[in-house]
Amino acid sequence: MRQVVIYLKETSSELVQQNTFTIPGTRHEFEVIQLWEQPTEVFLRYPGLFPFAVLGETDDRATTLQQVAQEIIGIPDQRLQNNVAAATAILAGLVLEKGLIQRVLLRDNMRESVIYQEIEAEAEAKGKAIGIAEGKAEGIHLVAVNLLKSQMSLAQVVRVTGLSLEEAELLQQEIEGEL
Repeated sequence: MRQVVIYLKETSSELVQQNTFTIPGTRHEFEVIQLWEQPTEVFLRYPGLFPFAVLGETDDRATTLQQVAQEIIGIPDQRLQNNVAAATAILAGLVLEKGLIQRVLLRDNMRESVIYQEIEAEAEAKGKAIGIAEGKAEGIHLVAVNLLKSQMSLAQVVRVTGLSLEEAELLQQEIEGEL
């Protein structure tokens, strides 16, 4: 079995020089590839390697990204084109500014990528969960305020709403401050 460790981003860590890993009972030897030392041309030979080109050996990463974008446009399969564009954007984000990446790579193409769609769906689900939680908290807050305004005791408000005694007391102080 051939084992390889690939470093995507330049580092001064001594681990880059290490090609063995040993713990009691096992020893692993592996090849180390430092992408920043690999010729960019190697990554421009195959569409599956395009996303790594901007991490390769280059004097001008922005120009390399533009070159990759041109190569991506030439991919005839639209789905593959979209996925390669999305992967390129993600990896380019390790070494380039977001604005440059968005200008060079067509954002609309990336939106068609299954990877982009998955990330977007996760963000949307997280946003909905946060929105639901915030809405629930706001609803409980409004109920507690109404109960306190109707002269319900703090202990009863705490029991009905699930708020802590401190939260209910703060609400009561806010209400009294409004009067």
